[in-house]
Amino acid sequence: MGQINIGTSGYSYHEWVGPVYPEGTKPGDYLRRYAELFPTVELNFSYYQMPKAKSLAKMLEDGGPGLTFAIKAHKTLTHEVEPGEWEGEAKAYMTAIEPMLEAGRLEAVLFQFPYSFGYADNNRRYLDKLLRYFKGVPSAVEFRKSDWYNTKVIDGMKSRGVPLVSLDMPTLPKLPPQTDVVTASTAYIRLHGRNEEAWWGSDAHARYNYSYSDDEIDAIAARVARAAGSAQRVLVYFNNHPFGQAVRNAQALGKMLGKLGLGGEVA
Repeated sequence: MGQINIGTSGYSYHEWVGPVYPEGTKPGDYLRRYAELFPTVELNFSYYQMPKAKSLAKMLEDGGPGLTFAIKAHKTLTHEVEPGEWEGEAKAYMTAIEPMLEAGRLEAVLFQFPYSFGYADNNRRYLDKLLRYFKGVPSAVEFRKSDWYNTKVIDGMKSRGVPLVSLDMPTLPKLPPQTDVVTASTAYIRLHGRNEEAWWGSDAHARYNYSYSDDEIDAIAARVARAAGSAQRVLVYFNNHPFGQAVRNAQALGKMLGKLGLGGEVA
C-alpha cells in the first residue's frame, strides 16, 4: 500500500486563529503551527502572484524539516495563457521553485485549469507543450470540465507519469465525474466540498464553505484506500477551508484511515 499524506489547500487564513491556531498566533507563525498538524500543504498564493525563490526558501525554513509542499501554478500558465509569453512565465516559475526541488520537498506543481479550458485541439497541444517544459518536475493536472476525462487523456497522463487529479466536488452538469484513476506513482486527490448552490457564484468563500459528514468521510477514506492500492504515494488536500472545516475533515479522515490500518499521515 502506498504512503498516504493528508493536508489542506492553503494555511494562511486569519479566521483559523482560534478554531485551528492558538489565539494570538501571528501570521508569521501560521506555517509553523500548521506543520504541527499535517505533513504536507498545498500552496495557493502562487496562482495569484508569481512566487519568488527567496519566499519559498523561507517557507521551507518556517515549515520545519518534514513539511512537504504542493504548489499551484501561476495563472499565466493555466487561466491567462498568452501564446507568445507563457514560456517566459514558465521559466520564472521554474526559477522560483528551485529551493523546494533542491530540498526534495516539492510534492507537485499543480496545474489547475478552469472550466473554460475545454477538450479542444489547441488546448491539448498547449498542455502537451507545458508538460514537456516541466518534464522532470513533479507535476499534477486538474481539469474542471468533464470532457477531459476520457481514455485518450488518461493514457496520455500514464505515458507521461503525471497524476490526473481526482476530485470531490458538486455533482453538476459538465463538472468532472468522481473518477479515481491512478495515472502515476503518485495519486493526487483534492476535496472541494459539495456546495452546489454556491458553486457558480463569484464568492469563493461561499463556494468552499462546506463540511463533510462522517458518512462522507467514510466514503472518502474508501476512495483513498483504493488509490493507495495502486500508487506508491497518495496526496490528499481538503480545499473546504472556511472556518477551519478543511482541518477538521482532514483530521477525521486521518483517524478513519488509521482505523483501517492505513495510517493516513496527520499529526
